[in-house]
Amino acid sequence: MVDKKKMMESLSKNLPAEKKPQQVVLNKDIKDDYDYSRDKYKGILDRGEEALDGMMQLASESEHPRAYEVLSGMLKNMADVTDKLMDLQKKKTDLTKEEEKEKPKQLTQNNVFVGSTTDLQRMLLDKAGDTIDVDPNE
Repeated sequence: MVDKKKMMESLSKNLPAEKKPQQVVLNKDIKDDYDYSRDKYKGILDRGEEALDGMMQLASESEHPRAYEVLSGMLKNMADVTDKLMDLQKKKTDLTKEEEKEKPKQLTQNNVFVGSTTDLQRMLLDKAGDTIDVDPNE
């Protein structure tokens, strides 16, 4: 009779190790373009905030309708740039998922049990006394 502990150890040697989640490595060009675009959008937003502060001050001092019209246009443009920044993030995520799909699948190894069917049943069912051992020559 085969020792269950030895059999499990033998089988576990052939099983693949637990897979750790792999970080997706972005194509260098995609990462560079993303970083460049993100920096530019953030720069536009930073400068826009400075200009917005100045325009608000000018509009409140002059109380001219055209100054308020320009101010509202600047606010809309800032909101559009913020949306573009979020779209950029979504596009990066989509590209990451596409690269993940393109990766080849891992090869699964098949394990072979060397022993009798009865031993295998005992191991799988973990019921050593319940399996009936019959000699086919009787």
